[in-house]
Formats: sequence, C-alpha cells, structure tokens
Amino acid sequence: MSDDAVTRAADAIVRARKAAALTGAGVSTESGIPDFRSPGGLWSVFDPMEYATLACFREEPAKAWTLFRALGRSCVDRRPNAGHLALAALESEGWIAGVVTQNIDGLHQAAGSRRVLEIHGNGERLRCPTCGRSTPFERSHLEEDAPLPRCAACGSILKPDVVLFGEQTQATQAIAELVSGCEVLLVVGTSANVVPAAWLPDQVRAHGGRLVEFNLERCLDADVFVPGPVGTTLPATVDAVAKLAHGGRA
Repeated sequence: MSDDAVTRAADAIVRARKAAALTGAGVSTESGIPDFRSPGGLWSVFDPMEYATLACFREEPAKAWTLFRALGRSCVDRRPNAGHLALAALESEGWIAGVVTQNIDGLHQAAGSRRVLEIHGNGERLRCPTCGRSTPFERSHLEEDAPLPRCAACGSILKPDVVLFGEQTQATQAIAELVSGCEVLLVVGTSANVVPAAWLPDQVRAHGGRLVEFNLERCLDADVFVPGPVGTTLPATVDAVAKLAHGGRA
C-alpha cells in the first residue's frame, strides 16, 4: 500500500464538495464472495448467456434456478469486510453522498451504508415477474430438490430481484442524480468496463471531476490510484481523511 497515494486520495475526498463511490466485485471478494468472472467464479461453471438470461427464466425456469441457487449459496452467511465498513464511515461522516454498486450481495447495507444504489438489483430478495410482489430469498430456496418458489399472490414462479441479460438495469435515474455534480468518484474494486457502470467515470470526468481508484491493479486513467486490497486501503484512507479534516475541511 502506498502511503502517498492514500494521502492524495484523502485530500481529494476532503476537498470535494460532493463525492460518491462506485463499487464492484473487488469490494466483496474479501468477504469470501468470488468475482463471477474470475477462475472458479459462477461464469466458469454457468455460461451466462445460457443460464442468466430472461429468456432462460421464462422458458426453462428450473434450469435458471440451478444458477440462482448457486448464486444464493455463494452469498449466504457472508459478512461485510473492512472495505464495506470504511465506505459506510465515509458516508456517515458526510464525505461521500452514497454508493453505486454493481454487487447484488447487500453487504453495503449490512455495513451501515444508507444510500446504496444497486445497478444489478439485490439477490437477498425474490420478486414476482408478474405482479411485482417481493419476498425474502430464504435458505429453503437453496435446496436442490426444493420446488420452485411461487408468488403467494398470483402463483407465478419467482426470480431473484437481480438483473438478468435481457432486462433493464435498476436505479438509473437515482444513479444519474447521485453522480451529477460529483467532484470526486471513488472507483472501488471494479474495472468499470461493463456498461452502465463504465459510463459513470466518464460522466464525472466530463464535468471536470476527478477519479480516485482503489484496486489491486490499475484499470482506469485515474487521477489517484491506491493499490492494494480495499479492506486495507479504504480504512487507511478513512483515517487519513479524519486527520486532514481535523479542525475543518481543507
């Protein structure tokens, strides 16, 4: 970890009139949730264009549910790590306005973040594609021989409230409002090369904002790059922000 990079990241946060965070799989890998695209991740077992599509769910729901159950098992009993807690601390102290996440694990909320905008939905709940009724994703739904869960209101087969290929991403307007006017965007644990997340750094840059990247390896042409595991670099940045802000904003 670069102490100089941490200090520059903290300085950018303290000086910004408005900042936000964009997170991806790298913020949750330290909680034991593998990146879908990494070796051993879900996409190495399930072809996403075969299993993770709206067409598959509609035409072969039992097949789609083999993926949904594997997805649920990968997230069950996971807990927020120090990176999640650090982002929640930045929000609670007023340094960031909220978090935009590509993750579906709910760990930002579990860590205490209040404004979490989920591009791809949330895997902790099921939603009826017919009437929109929402219900928690229960452990019993993970059992291979369990019947496919059905809506208590209309009887339709439920699906996790996550975005499948062929569906629109979520919270589009709220994300645009959060990112609008951001002077600093923290890009955390993501390469930000999949749309619509890929558009957000460009939007911030377009109005003169700065990018601060927290990743194991540099993925963006960021103004500040903080290398290392985010469970280490983000808490260090929170500490540095507190020191710089002592006595008031810079």
